[in-house]
Amino acid sequence: YKTPHSMQLEQCEIMALLWILSCLAFIGATYGCGVPAISPVVTGYARIVNGEEAVPHSWPWQVSLQDSTGFHFCGGSLVNEYWVVTAAHCNVRTSHVVVLGEHDRSSNAENVQVMKIAKSIRHPNYNSYTINNDVAVIKLATPAKLSPRVSPVCLAETSDNFAGGMKCVTSGWGLTRYNAANTPARLQQAALPLLTNTNCQSYWGNKITNLMICAGASGASSCMGDSGGPLVCQKSGAWTLVGIVSWGSGTCSTSMPGVYARVTSLRSWIDQTIATN
Repeated sequence: YKTPHSMQLEQCEIMALLWILSCLAFIGATYGCGVPAISPVVTGYARIVNGEEAVPHSWPWQVSLQDSTGFHFCGGSLVNEYWVVTAAHCNVRTSHVVVLGEHDRSSNAENVQVMKIAKSIRHPNYNSYTINNDVAVIKLATPAKLSPRVSPVCLAETSDNFAGGMKCVTSGWGLTRYNAANTPARLQQAALPLLTNTNCQSYWGNKITNLMICAGASGASSCMGDSGGPLVCQKSGAWTLVGIVSWGSGTCSTSMPGVYARVTSLRSWIDQTIATN
């Protein structure tokens, strides 16, 4: 049977356990999805052409995909400590690296995490001609260390509806002019309105499928080098991955909408692939 002393000890143990759990919950909340520790500042809701420099580390899920020489070729989005979502057309190999926590690619002073890749899995129905199913997931060889500069984005739910006209944000180190010699050193962002697919088809015709979502035609655009990176919209106060930079005008025209892989349509494949790998 229990003595008052043992009951008191149990109470202490329960209190200690609750305290530990509340601390863990706080840590989880601190780096929950879609809520940057460093708040983004988006002015010009104005590939990223006519964008602006992002507040350093305010898009903490943004990753740079680099080859062995350190050349940045695509973006991506951290969705949990082991997995990154990017575009299938980026052709990520296990010899490439994922760089987390970067803002200024010309700086050696940033405390970045350079992660090896254990697996790179493209959507099996990716079609390089139609650019349908332009999604891939990357499994990191070791887990990312979550911090104020590195935390995951939320993934849009299959049932979510993000309406035409909604202002969303894309980010990346892609070209700021389609004919520029180099990609920018510092992370750029641009606020872009979503288009309905019907509206987008008035620009791109039957190339637009239900596996795509369009944004832009508003004086800003994604461009080469932004591919695989995020198009995020706010949902219930959390930034949510709605699109993956996929394709667009060859000159990154800011009067043509950019086309993004539609996460709501691809979410079930993302979930299944992460769960089984």
